[in-house]
Formats: sequence, C-alpha cells, structure tokens
Amino acid sequence: MKLLRYGPKGQEKPGLLDGTGTIRDLSGHIADITPEVLSKQGLAKLAALDPESLPAVSGTPRYGVPVNGISKFLAIGTNFSDHARESNMPIPTEPPVFTKFVSCLNGPNDDVMLPKEATKADWEVELGFFIGKQARYVEESQALDYIAGYVLVNDVSERAFQLERGPTWDKGKGFDTFGPVGPWLVTPDEVGDPQNLNMWLDLNGKRMQTGNSNTMIFNCAQIVAYLSRFVTLMPGDLVTTGTPPGVGLGQKPTPIWLKAGDTMHLGIDKLGEQKQKVVAWSRG
Repeated sequence: MKLLRYGPKGQEKPGLLDGTGTIRDLSGHIADITPEVLSKQGLAKLAALDPESLPAVSGTPRYGVPVNGISKFLAIGTNFSDHARESNMPIPTEPPVFTKFVSCLNGPNDDVMLPKEATKADWEVELGFFIGKQARYVEESQALDYIAGYVLVNDVSERAFQLERGPTWDKGKGFDTFGPVGPWLVTPDEVGDPQNLNMWLDLNGKRMQTGNSNTMIFNCAQIVAYLSRFVTLMPGDLVTTGTPPGVGLGQKPTPIWLKAGDTMHLGIDKLGEQKQKVVAWSRG
C-alpha cells in the first residue's frame, strides 16, 4: 500500500496510490494520515478498502509529506562505507546520530531554498522509514516490526554549517526546506527486503549518485534497535538512514555545490521519485 497526502501546502488531503498509478481520496475514511493511522490496526483498516471504491483524484496535484504530525526527524550519518571513504571520514563503529529539525520538512517536489549564508549546499538521496508503534529498548530481531513504512528522503545539507561551524552537524541539516520526503509511504509488505533497494540522484540531468541499500553499514533493523536505546521512538517518527557515494562534497578534483537554478532528481526502487528546483533564499 502506498499512502500519500496531496494538495496545496497546509491543505493536504489523505490518499493512496492504486495499482494503476491513480491517486484515490481517503477523506471519507480518515481525516489525515497521522501517527495514529500508522498503527497495525490503522494500516489494516486502510488495506481492507477496495481502491476502486474510493474517489479518483484528477490532474497532477502537489504531493505533501506523507505523514502529518511528525514529532522527530532523526538521521544516521556516514552509513555507507563508500560514502565514508569519499568524505574522508572513518568507518563508524556505532551509528552517528543527528537531528533534522521538523521545520525542514518539505514536499517531495517543492523548491529547496538555500540558506542566506550558504556556500556549500549538498544533496543526499536516502532511504527513510516511519515508526508505527512506540519503541524502547527494542531487540534487533524484532525491530522491523516497528516500521510502518519506507519513504524516499533527500537529506539536503549545508556542509560549511555542518562541518566548519562547531562540533555538531544539526545546524547544517535542518534549514527550512532541507527535508524533502515522499512522494508516498510504502508499507513493508510492498517493499520486501529494505536492504536491497537501488538508489540514485541526478543533478541537472547528470547522474551523481548510484548505490544500493545493501551496502549500508548499519541496516534498518540495527538502526531501530540502536536508536531505541537512547530515545523512545514514537508513532510517526521519521528516520533517514544515510546516503551512497556521489555527493557534492566527494566530487574530485573539486567539490560541487548546489546553486540557485539547479535541479535535483532522485529515486529509490519501489519508493518513487522526487524532483526539486534549488532557489535562492527569500523571506517567503
């Protein structure tokens, strides 16, 4: 099942994508896709619906972030060995954890806005997942049961803010619009093995990133178990799991940074695609 939210920003409606690629409106059954909907009971209720009985949505509406009411947006850094090497970073012995502020959440095809003082903005295609039930001290063998669905994420970053302005990464990761998520949440039954998904990102039509989630240093189950030792994971929490090689920071002989007018196009097997235009800072 592919769950989504569609419509103008702040006015999104709940929907699902049927087998023909048509958006079906879920407003007659739920008010929105919220953390409560991600429980096993909530997902089972939606899965039991006949998509053809739901109103079809015409046109090509905007996609919003697939879940409304995300309380935490956690991220794992340096989680692909080849990306660690290109970034001149050691292979971690424990998952590096940082936060992307929830105010950075952005629709999958919405513009990405550069910070006013940005000099080294970068891209990162990533596999994300949503938590479906409260997780605390979870065993790795049971950890995947806590995942409600998987999602495509672009972990947009400002490397100067991240690496040159203090010891923590958060300020380089959480600027407004730096968290495009979607277009939809895909339930585990449709994804199958989350550790065998092809990933890619193009910048201005040129392939920059190519990878597969099978090269993650810490897999999804290990990440859920690890995080649950330090913070209680709640329904609707979003976790993004790291990026394969090919980011701007790792380009040789000279890094490449995002600039206004650039276009990022990215995707992951079974999770859909995103496309964002990069724009200069404005007050909005």
